[in-house]
Amino acid sequence: MKNLNEKTLHSEEIYSGKIITLQLQDVELPNGNQSKREIIKHPGAVAILAITNENKIVMVEQFRKALERTIVEIPAGKLEKGEEPALCARRELEEETGYECESLELLISFYTSPGFADEIVHLYAAKGLTKKENSAALDEDEFVNLEEITLDEAIQYIKEQKIYDAKTAYAVQYLQLQEALVKK
Repeated sequence: MKNLNEKTLHSEEIYSGKIITLQLQDVELPNGNQSKREIIKHPGAVAILAITNENKIVMVEQFRKALERTIVEIPAGKLEKGEEPALCARRELEEETGYECESLELLISFYTSPGFADEIVHLYAAKGLTKKENSAALDEDEFVNLEEITLDEAIQYIKEQKIYDAKTAYAVQYLQLQEALVKK
């Protein structure tokens, strides 16, 4: 089998922001030629597939500036430096939705765009939800509408492109698969 690794010859940070860092890297390719890579460094994130006692999926509708529109998503958020993903998942669930959960299970971790970014998302299932008396404690620059929808409604939202992001579509497909396995 061929060696596919690229050797980094030089790396320059060309932007450092609140969430991401952009690096320009000179690399040596497996065939000895050189190329450039633009790499986005991200601290990672969590996403939470929260299911109510009524078997509804907790979602948030949020404006996404990069898309210039609102979309409906499962609750999610960025990891703070050194933060354990499970603690982040509990924090984000509570901040965005006002729910606490009895149980939290890691379903899978996945890279969002490995061609140019190292962002990894840890997808958790949250069950045994309890709504806190005080509502969600959103970040000062965060505005959401809370929705609780059935799996069938979520599938319809995907068709209508109300759900239009990979982490949420992945979570909905996970639930579809679980439902199909139960019916067998």
